Amino acid sequence: MPEVSVTAPVEAPELSRKRNAEPGQLEPHRKRACWGILTSQGSWADRSPLHEAASQGRLLALHTLLAQGYHANIVTIDHVTPLHEACLSAHVACVRALISAGANVNAATIDGVTPLYNCCASGSVTCLDLLLQNGAHTHTTHTHYPSALHEACKRGHSQCVATLVSHGADPDYSLSHLGSPLYVSCLHGNLNCSQVLLNTGARVNAGRGEDSPLHAAVTRDSEDQVEVLLDHGADVYLRDSNGQRPVEVAPPGGRTQQLLLSFEASPRTLCQLCRLHIRNLIGRPRLKMLPFLPLPSLLTHYLEHI
Repeated sequence: MPEVSVTAPVEAPELSRKRNAEPGQLEPHRKRACWGILTSQGSWADRSPLHEAASQGRLLALHTLLAQGYHANIVTIDHVTPLHEACLSAHVACVRALISAGANVNAATIDGVTPLYNCCASGSVTCLDLLLQNGAHTHTTHTHYPSALHEACKRGHSQCVATLVSHGADPDYSLSHLGSPLYVSCLHGNLNCSQVLLNTGARVNAGRGEDSPLHAAVTRDSEDQVEVLLDHGADVYLRDSNGQRPVEVAPPGGRTQQLLLSFEASPRTLCQLCRLHIRNLIGRPRLKMLPFLPLPSLLTHYLEHI
């Protein structure tokens, strides 16, 4: 769809009543010429030129539109803001410009999607940092809304996971329909995300309902993922919603089944048990202080699973 220049006034239909545009979005004499696109074509056509500039990373056009009176928080029918678009497309300069213009970093669409969520979908750590530094919430107040941390784990964006956790995101934040972030990471086979979560103290056996992360990992026959979970204390005797242990869920004759059978035949070493016990005593909130303790580097690395 060709974009109509905002410098050439074009008669457009009356704005949709569903928009509920905020007072002060545009000066009254500019409202009729602000779109240049038909609102009758649905929510996609409901996007403003500011949305398009943010989505395509056209910084100069974005600055021009803001100077001409477009409000940084202008929304579509579905409450998508230009900041949503810039984050989804990972355009750092546009994100910075919109925030400087007063964009709401915690704006949510009608489906509960936030700019932070879109950063985790695109994997843009720089955009994520910008939002967090300007007051973005790591979790929403509604548990049925999409979770940025879960999305990062699903997509395998481990740097986004690490950034969220370092800014206070709960690695055990659970959603009824998705389970824990670790469960989602194991379900999608994203080893790096699982390692970040476990190293920051995520509960290794917290999954979705009765299904544990270990159950999720063995269904993918992911040997590396299973080894990491076992090293962090995963319980091989937990039963899922069907009453099955992980070894019973694993593909017959697969690598993970052989690994679990071998593990069940021999107990954890004293070295493993001591590390798990010490980490539990330290507690998750203080694990990040391990590098600052007056300990030999070898012992610090041992406790950090390095």
